[in-house]
Amino acid sequence: MLAAVLLITIGAAFAIRYVVPEQQVTAAAPKRPSPAADRARPPGMRLGEVTSPFDGFRSWALLDRETGRITGSPNMTEPSDTMSMAKAWLAADYLRIFAEKGEEPSDFRLGQLRIMIRDSDNAAAVATYNLAGGQESIIRMIKICGLTDSAPHRDNWSNTAVSARDTARLAVCLADGRAAGPRWTPWLLSEMRAVRGVGDFGVRRALPAPSTVAIKNGWLLRDEDGLWHIACLAVTDRWALGVLLRYRGSLGFAYGAAQCEAVGAQLLAPVVPRSPSPGPA
Repeated sequence: MLAAVLLITIGAAFAIRYVVPEQQVTAAAPKRPSPAADRARPPGMRLGEVTSPFDGFRSWALLDRETGRITGSPNMTEPSDTMSMAKAWLAADYLRIFAEKGEEPSDFRLGQLRIMIRDSDNAAAVATYNLAGGQESIIRMIKICGLTDSAPHRDNWSNTAVSARDTARLAVCLADGRAAGPRWTPWLLSEMRAVRGVGDFGVRRALPAPSTVAIKNGWLLRDEDGLWHIACLAVTDRWALGVLLRYRGSLGFAYGAAQCEAVGAQLLAPVVPRSPSPGPA
């Protein structure tokens, strides 16, 4: 019932285009540390502001991995869809299940997972989704990663509902070992750092050492509403960032890719010095 309500909400949201107010809200970590532990923590990240103009739905959430605090846009809990971003979870879930059985995946399956992450191969994703139990894999994602704004689709990983806040939480879950387990997390992050081709866009392009940032993005011009849907996930040892976009199809894919990059640049510039933008190739 909850999934149906969330997906109905998503359907209504897809019909709306608006400019997001440029304000920021914060959410404390679920568990409050003791006063002594809190005093020992490093100060939170000094963030920039998202001020670039945007025509459509834009939601973002940045999670400081040292403090657990999430900072985000006012609509950071509103759901959109994952598209190929869900493929990082599917790989992690499949590998963790094998490890828990004390088994090793075949070289063929590892090759499938590799092209699913690096090249966003859809056939590999369909096979992995089915092998991991279909909708049950997404239900595990929500439970294991502590997601609160997400819901599975009845038969499609691409339509998984997720908020920007849950995208940041998912990124941390992939990075800290909960998703893939200790045996496969280093492999997973290495593959996410090796994303290439059309899927290599967005947040890490704004940073001076992009190859150190693990990413998985999703992108699709949906026939249902004529809108581009973009989902950007990025994570390092220090932070995790989720950006979700929906905007009219005539603006093109490059418009959304540049927006994910702009959000990363504006939020993280005070934290990570930027290199000068390269000139034309």
